Parts: sequence; C-alpha cells; structure tokens
Amino acid sequence: MPTPELLQGPSTIASPVTPPPSSSLRNANLDLTPERVRQVELNRLRAKARQREKEASTITTVGSSSVRNANSKRPLSVVPAASGSPTAPSKKAGNDKLQRDARLGKYFDYDLSKMVNSKGGFLVEDDKEVDDDSKTKERERERQRAMENIDPPIYLDPSRNPKCHECGSMDIDQMYRKVFRCLVCNTCKNEKVEKYSLLTKTECKEDYLLTDSELRDEELLPHMLKANPHKSTFANMMLYCRYQVEEFAWKKWGSPEALDAEWKKRTTEKKKKKNKKFEQGLQELRKRTREGVWQRRKDAEHKHEFSETTTNEDGVGVQVCHECGFTIEVEEF
Repeated sequence: MPTPELLQGPSTIASPVTPPPSSSLRNANLDLTPERVRQVELNRLRAKARQREKEASTITTVGSSSVRNANSKRPLSVVPAASGSPTAPSKKAGNDKLQRDARLGKYFDYDLSKMVNSKGGFLVEDDKEVDDDSKTKERERERQRAMENIDPPIYLDPSRNPKCHECGSMDIDQMYRKVFRCLVCNTCKNEKVEKYSLLTKTECKEDYLLTDSELRDEELLPHMLKANPHKSTFANMMLYCRYQVEEFAWKKWGSPEALDAEWKKRTTEKKKKKNKKFEQGLQELRKRTREGVWQRRKDAEHKHEFSETTTNEDGVGVQVCHECGFTIEVEEF
C-alpha cells in the first residue's frame, strides 16, 4: 500500500541533501596536529597545480579555439605552433630554406654583392680576384674607345690641323672623317651633293652594278649604319659616300661609258626576259581559252538518236530523232 508521501504527487518530493559530516570525522580533524595540517595543505596545493597543468596541456593539444570563454565564445588568441589545429603555423616556416624545385634542373647561386665585373663575359668566383694584367688591358681598351669617340684637338699651328679637300677650311665634318675617312667641311658637303651625298645599298647595286660581297667589304667601301626609316624592326640601312662608290665602279668596269654600256645591256636582257615570260603566259592563256571554247562547242553539239525505220503513207522509210524530232528518209534495199 502506498505511503502518504507518494500520494501527495511529484511536487512534494524533497530534493536530495548532502548528509552532515559524521562526528567521527569532526573528531578526527580536531585531533590533527599542526604538522599534519601543514602536510594536508601542501597536498591540496599540489593537487590544484597538477589540475592546472592538466587543463593547460588539454588546451594545447586540442587547441585554444575549442575552449569556450565565459560568453561561450572562442577566445581571440594566437594559435601556438605546438597546437594540433590545422590553422597552426608550420614548424618549418622561417627555420628551413625554401626547397629547390627538381624540375628546374641544376643551377648555381651567386651572391651579386660579392661578384666582380671582369668585363670578359664570365663570372669571377668570390675567392678569386682579377689579375692586374687584365685590369690594365681593360683600362687601355676603354681609353682607346674614348679616344676614338672624341674629336681631335685643334692645334695652334694651322699646318697641323686637317683641312677640307675642297676649300681648305678647318671645320671638318667629324662623322665623314671617322666613317668614310674623308676630309670635307659641312659647307662643301651640302653644296656638292653630286659628290658627297649618301647612297643606299640598293642604289649601289642597281645603278653601279656592285655585288653584296663588295658592298660588305669595309676596306673597299666604308659604310655607315643607320636605322631603317620604314620600320624599326627592319635591318639597318647601309649608306655609302657617292664619290667613293663611283671611283670603285669606274675601277671595276673601266670607265663610266663601259658602266653605262653594261647597264644598258643588262636592262635590255631584263626586258627581253620579261617580254618572253609575258609572251609565254599569253600563249598559255590563249591555248587554255581556245581549248575551252572548242570543248564547249563540242559539248554543245547535238547528236541525233533516231528511232527504228517506219513506213509513212507514201511507203517511204522514215527515222525520227527522239530528242529534237528531226526526220530523215531511209531507203531499204
């Protein structure tokens, strides 16, 4: 039979309560000596320290992001390198060098701050130095190049200065002197265009009948290189002094008259070849046209296909074309 407490319902059930300490334990605490109390306190502190260490190790292993703060949020803290989190920094970052890609093959590393400019097209090792002889030779070559680029000095003695071959002026065009080895002043160069003007390589080949090998020879015909005005990617122009080209051409062909005769001869042969090629092309065109017209006419011709012989009212044999209806009389023997 149920008891009265159960009949009152679940709302009247009393919550569990911790029982009070027994009198035996209270009497045991009163019997502890000061040394024993001190030992119990030390053990309690050691237990709390071990508990804190255990919690710290758990946070390090699992990750600080998995531990919630008082607001049930992940703390905003830096993920330690020893953490197992996937967002933790790599242990090798900053410590080891970047590994070389094996697909690049073998290559050599050089410290540009320690390299020596040998000016010879090769690299000098750090532990080696350029010898004094190579340095001296390089300085001498640089001095020679600098001497070539500068204008020659003007002497106080007029007889020692170079003069123009035309007027005797000392105002020499240095570009003509360096490139063409020609002493001429700017005034004479501009006035006597028929002698000191510049010719292109194509003009030398067409007008003076010179070859490529002759034009490339610097000793025979000095030339000046200039950027192509038509397009920058084209080959540089080769410019020649007119009077030097004419002198070489007179020497090659014997005289200006011989050059003119050779030029007329080549021009006539070229015209003959051109006319012959034109006539051959015209003949081929006429032949193709003639054959085409004849074939079209032949294809356009109608071939009669007659039927069997029949007898008309007059008793004469007749054959009729199936396509055009053309009729012919046939005599049978």
